[in-house]
Amino acid sequence: MKLKQLESMLGQLQQFSNPKVELEQYPTGPHIASRMLYTAENSFGDVNNKIVVDFGCGCGTLGAAASLMGAEQVIGIDIDSESLEIASLNAEDLELDINFIQCDIRNLVWRGPIVDTAVMNPPFGTRTKGADMDFLSVALKIASRAVYSLHKTSTREHVKRAALRDFGASSAEVLCELRFDVPRLYKFHKKREMDIAVDLWRFAPKTNQGN
Repeated sequence: MKLKQLESMLGQLQQFSNPKVELEQYPTGPHIASRMLYTAENSFGDVNNKIVVDFGCGCGTLGAAASLMGAEQVIGIDIDSESLEIASLNAEDLELDINFIQCDIRNLVWRGPIVDTAVMNPPFGTRTKGADMDFLSVALKIASRAVYSLHKTSTREHVKRAALRDFGASSAEVLCELRFDVPRLYKFHKKREMDIAVDLWRFAPKTNQGN
């Protein structure tokens, strides 16, 4: 699938109707989501015919992108039931077979690498300090090939140090810097829209040092 076609299809998806500030629910736009999964497949072969999990899937944009890029199986996990309802509808609209699970990532009982690739746009940790690192820590335990994640560019050194030193990643690479458009969703937002510099990371777990 071509990048423009992927972005166009993701642009049709429903997004949060009543976002929850405590969960830092911001939609992953089609521009970023399409490039994230397109790069994962076309540069590294981490999607097609692979088992992919979307951590904190929200409305299911990254999972849908993985499915459209040929993933063998896609699992979306989120703590919020309303988001999962929207994600399920989005999958139905695109005729995608995606499994959704309601669960707090920190309470996930999976043990060992049971998926090939994890993709995620985790909370930035603005409301709950360290939430982004909780997601990354768990993802690196259950993915055998790679973890793709978005983190604020301002936290680049912290993210790299934590991944390599604390979470057992064999490599941590910033693939590109992107602009994450944050619409005015909450009352405390002063501007109609703002963009935040974010890094698209690829982390390789220790179990996959040869790739």
